[in-house]
Amino acid sequence: MSFKSWLNKFIAEKGIDPEYIMEVEGPVWGMNLIPVQVLVDAICSAPRHEQAAIKKTIVRIDFLNGNVLDYFKHLAKAIAI
Repeated sequence: MSFKSWLNKFIAEKGIDPEYIMEVEGPVWGMNLIPVQVLVDAICSAPRHEQAAIKKTIVRIDFLNGNVLDYFKHLAKAIAI
């Protein structure tokens, strides 16, 4: 299964709305509104070694019953403008 398929399946199984908007402070424009799907697209275009690290972290958060949206918000800071 490709990383993109795995990530989309994970999001669907967890009941996360791909259109859910995360508010993230950006270095230039201030508050950015980033939908989960935009972050997913950015993650899926990342190099494979970064995808592997992200997947490992998501699996760990899920195993520990953590909130993966907190991690997504952290990742969204990297694409905020």
